[in-house]
Amino acid sequence: MAFNSVLRRASKCFLPLATRTVGSLRTVQRAIPTVLSVENRTTPRTLLPFSHFSTAATAERPTADDNLIRVLESEIDCIEEPQDEENIPNEFPFKIEDNPGERTISLNRKFQDETIKIEVDMPNVSIDVEDADDNTKDSDVSSIPLVVSISKGSGQFMEFGITAFPDEITIDSLSIKNPENSDELAYAGPDFNDLDENLQNAFHKHLEIRGIKPSTTNVLFDYMANKDNKEYLLWLKNLKNFVEM
Repeated sequence: MAFNSVLRRASKCFLPLATRTVGSLRTVQRAIPTVLSVENRTTPRTLLPFSHFSTAATAERPTADDNLIRVLESEIDCIEEPQDEENIPNEFPFKIEDNPGERTISLNRKFQDETIKIEVDMPNVSIDVEDADDNTKDSDVSSIPLVVSISKGSGQFMEFGITAFPDEITIDSLSIKNPENSDELAYAGPDFNDLDENLQNAFHKHLEIRGIKPSTTNVLFDYMANKDNKEYLLWLKNLKNFVEM
């Protein structure tokens, strides 16, 4: 999957940069006591001018900032340029609303007399997976959290908490909500997995005919991976611009 570039990005960029940064810092830390010890032996403590310390303190901050800017520039250069436009199939049933700087996107569509809205968050990647023998092995398991709301104009709406895996959708929660009633103590229904199996299957079918199915969510994996790259690049550039001010 494309969003595994997040893992590649960390190993390709951060580790070498971190090594160089830590190494230079340790070199500076080792040099400071040596310089001070030489000064203390050759110059009486009472004759050290105050300006010596104030000048050193003043010079230290720009040097640190310059180093931070160089590291940020290296990381920016290391990032693969995100795509300007994602390849969305013509049969994709939802309109996508994507605002730069936000970690989520929104999907919207009309289905008969219903309004369907989906909030899509950034992908999650889990590395450690236990097999049937309870042995931990390295495996990239990717998923995308979704919140699906279906309303019919009456004020109430049905809300699903969903986790989308490649070629599979799981329903984590289901509730009926009223925007005028935000009582956190309201009954939210039983755990979805505790429902009768036939009822669970019926709700999965309910979502499927409205376009919430693996063929739809699989498109989101590449889209959200590209968005993650875009937001990370924008975040780095904003940090660099702030430090340079």
